[in-house]
Amino acid sequence: MDLYLDTADRTAWADLMPTGLFRGITTNPLLARRAGLDYPAIDWSEMAQQARDLGAQELHGQVYGPVDTYRDWAARFYEAGASAGLRTIVKIPMTPDALRAVPSIKTLGGPILLTAVYDPKQVIVAKALGVEFVAPYFGRMDEAGLPALQHLTDMHAITGGTPRILVASLRSADQMVRLASRGLECFTLSPELAGSLLSDPMTDKAAADFEAAAAHLPS
Repeated sequence: MDLYLDTADRTAWADLMPTGLFRGITTNPLLARRAGLDYPAIDWSEMAQQARDLGAQELHGQVYGPVDTYRDWAARFYEAGASAGLRTIVKIPMTPDALRAVPSIKTLGGPILLTAVYDPKQVIVAKALGVEFVAPYFGRMDEAGLPALQHLTDMHAITGGTPRILVASLRSADQMVRLASRGLECFTLSPELAGSLLSDPMTDKAAADFEAAAAHLPS
């Protein structure tokens, strides 16, 4: 089971990465804007180094701008990861224009993730292109009235493990449980979802009772 922290907020990185729960961190322009960052101005070498210092093994970053600039951006992002000593994964939106950049970026030798996936047919495309990850937006599918659980079940069957499905846009731990019970094992979590995954009221009460017993206090 691999979990990824889905935020560009480095305060959340510092809070949650030391738990050891996350293999890495995922980012994109929307997450950067929510964190108050100017995406084109991000120093990826510095970001990669901070992620590595906090224990991340991977950092996922997304291309932006004109498609003909994707390869150069990807090359710089891969180099930032290599310098920091972690694996960087280039995220590419699964649009017809953006997909045209996949072959040239593949020549760089680094891993690729196709993002904003909504339909099982898109996984067929990802598999044919030979990328390492696809990221379906489960919560957005569900909110749009799509059969999200069935779509993810079909995607899982189509991939056979390659490319790896990194489930994104989750809204609750219950959604994760339902997907994990169907064989999905790679998820991105917002800081808020991570918090809910780490705590349970009954567990907290049991732990308090243990401490009270150890201190000879009434529980």
